Amino acid sequence: MPVRWEKIVVDAQDPARLARWWAEALGYVIVNEQSDEVEIRRSRDELPALLFTPVKDVKAVKNRLHMDLRPEDQEAEVERLVDMGARPADIGQGDDVPWIVLADPEGNEFCVLGSRSR
Repeated sequence: MPVRWEKIVVDAQDPARLARWWAEALGYVIVNEQSDEVEIRRSRDELPALLFTPVKDVKAVKNRLHMDLRPEDQEAEVERLVDMGARPADIGQGDDVPWIVLADPEGNEFCVLGSRSR
């Protein structure tokens, strides 16, 4: 039987703040907000979702799972995300890779890829 993934759960010290940051970054909307979780999606009826849940501990090591974002203009997107509060992250990627590694406001790494070759 096939299976589809429905959501990715993101541990966060401040789920509401981080969910709003990612909603703005991705152009998503908040579809559910409770005291213990916030869910965002591309649109109200479209899965998959990101679900932000509270944790007390601070992120301490590199993510085992991360998002790759592919914008039309890598440089402009990196600038926009940094202006929103992302910061450059070094996870040992070196200088000769075609992607840029950033971290969200709670330190979760993600990559901003270059434009796709046609």
